[in-house]
Amino acid sequence: MNITFIGGGNMARAIIGGLLDKGYTPETIGVVEVNPEARERLQRELRVRCFGSPEQATPFGDLLVMAVKPQQMRSAAAQVAPNLSGQLVVSIAAGTRLTDLSRWLGGHRLLVRCMPNTPALIGAGVTAIYAAPGVSDAQRACAAQVLEAVGTVLWVDDEGLLDPVTAVSGSGPAYVFYFIEAMQQAATELGLTPEQARTLSLQTFLGAARLAAGSPEPVSVLRQRVTSKGGTTEAALASMAADHVREAMVRAIRAASERGRQLGEELGKD
Repeated sequence: MNITFIGGGNMARAIIGGLLDKGYTPETIGVVEVNPEARERLQRELRVRCFGSPEQATPFGDLLVMAVKPQQMRSAAAQVAPNLSGQLVVSIAAGTRLTDLSRWLGGHRLLVRCMPNTPALIGAGVTAIYAAPGVSDAQRACAAQVLEAVGTVLWVDDEGLLDPVTAVSGSGPAYVFYFIEAMQQAATELGLTPEQARTLSLQTFLGAARLAAGSPEPVSVLRQRVTSKGGTTEAALASMAADHVREAMVRAIRAASERGRQLGEELGKD
């Protein structure tokens, strides 16, 4: 499979690196990057074929990945549209709806939209994918193969679910970092050094996540097992309950999902 990326930013670089690790050769991957310095760095570090414009990258091959910022998608699509010839187009831009992308691509309908998250940068991402009607099973498999190079893939059957996906997993790393920051602050205020606070907080998150991922039991059961009657964990959780931390988190994720819906409407305006 020959793949062309429109945009050579961090997420594109992560996916390309993952593909190369999976056995793809640099000759099968092309990247359109308008910034000369970034283009030179891509060529030097990944040895893929690099171009300064979509016209120079034609023919695009079997699959085209739109990896530009949402605000740049309309312009990028206009440059790509004249040279499309039946390729599957995969968008990794947050908020860009397929109806709008199809319009910007001159009515092209072989489209897949996905929402990766930043842990993809280390091959530990999770990506939700939605395919437009008319995309074949073989094309769906090709799209999944590309995204599986940087982590887990999850298919959804309703494009509207990508707004909640963005709120949960796309924005989710920031929630985790926020909680880690709070744990580190508490640890230092209680007398631990910043280095100790960082190690304890990070390793606790890593270990708890691995424990939950490897257990068939609900995380609620795992939480209960750590919570001894009258113990320290119970005191902490009671404090969180009194401050309505769970409810605040749910409201925050709902707010993120609603903002994702709004952004989709704003980006799609003529």
